[in-house]
Amino acid sequence: MRRIIAAIIAIILTASALTGCQQADNINYEEYTKYQDTFFDSFDTITQVIAYTKSEEEFRKYFEMTNERFIELNNLYDIYNDYEGINNIKTINDNAGKNPVKVDREIIDLILFAKEWNKRTKGQTNIAMGSVLRIWHDYREEGMLDPESAKVPPIEALQEAAKHMDIDKVIVDEKNSTVFLSDEKMALDVGAVAKGYATELVAQELMAAGLESGMISAGGNVRIIGKPYDGVRARWGIGIQNPDKSIVSDDQSNLLDVIFINNSSVVSSGDYERYYMVGDKRYHHLIDPETLMPGEFYRAVTIVTEHSGAADALSTAIFLLPYEESRALVESLDGVEAIWVMKDGAVKATDGMQKIMKSNGATGTKAK
Repeated sequence: MRRIIAAIIAIILTASALTGCQQADNINYEEYTKYQDTFFDSFDTITQVIAYTKSEEEFRKYFEMTNERFIELNNLYDIYNDYEGINNIKTINDNAGKNPVKVDREIIDLILFAKEWNKRTKGQTNIAMGSVLRIWHDYREEGMLDPESAKVPPIEALQEAAKHMDIDKVIVDEKNSTVFLSDEKMALDVGAVAKGYATELVAQELMAAGLESGMISAGGNVRIIGKPYDGVRARWGIGIQNPDKSIVSDDQSNLLDVIFINNSSVVSSGDYERYYMVGDKRYHHLIDPETLMPGEFYRAVTIVTEHSGAADALSTAIFLLPYEESRALVESLDGVEAIWVMKDGAVKATDGMQKIMKSNGATGTKAK
């Protein structure tokens, strides 16, 4: 089993009751009960669903809908496995330089979304890096299985693979619903966007089905729907993982901070999530498209924005850029806030993020 760390922990915080809260928004909170459940059969992570509903039967409907859709999307976005009757990302890779592959609309939309965010992140988030990321993946897997023999990929092999990661050679034909990789040696790896994009799709479907108060936490991707219907809190409290304390605990001792949000997504990326050791040096999975080596500017970053797919793409991009460029990118985008945990442990945050951080006085009932 791969090493799985929940980079963001959804926590339910107690707060003083808000007198008159029920009357203010015409919601009878006494009708709602909090339910939660988890599954571990998609995107190689534990996914938690929390919702306030009027019955357990209603919650089970939303939970099962979430689980089923995550499995469907996992199979479509998978780069390692084939599934009977499905053309997925692996099918596209297998046909590189040979044939266009007819795929479902969810794949077309994901690739178009990834192309857009490749431009918006100045190439830092690139789903066409599969040739390079495959080498790192193989060396990481071998290094985890046999730590004493762990090695770094030869730079010559990485440079050769990097000749085949031009995202403009990913040809999308919307009319015929096909995708074609015009370079036979290139491959897609959608790991930087797929889980967040899938989380957003499912959240939108849950809201369309009637869910008003809930949360999906898919590993390091959290998507909040509405506000908590407990009659106490006005905002959800989301714990941000301290990269120096990566083991999940129940007493919040492993948290860097807590942020308070509604109707938003939170995604973190860090050097503590997927890595292996070569000697005393850590080699993680976030690979710089220019150096072809793991990014070394930060321990971790966190993005808050509405769309979970955008948050996923941005968390990779800002991790790989030097701080001034990274912050400039965030501040150039509307509705995006960020936290950077520097190599020395110092924490930097955008002005908007500071207003929703517990360490700056924010609470579940109000922002500073």
